Amino acid sequence: MTINLIFKIAAVGILVSILSQVLKHSGREEQAFLTSFAGLILVLSWVLPHIYELFNSIKQLFEL
Repeated sequence: MTINLIFKIAAVGILVSILSQVLKHSGREEQAFLTSFAGLILVLSWVLPHIYELFNSIKQLFEL
């Protein structure tokens, strides 16, 4: 995992929080929820391969 991934996740988090606040204040709670959900799905799609790699490494470690 590189530092670029952490910066991407932080950028998505900042953008999603700003968009959600703007949408909530304009009375569009449903779209704010969908924006948050889309951000979550995007970040999970970036992180899941690294989690899979971690579990494989742990599995190989205990196989010995």
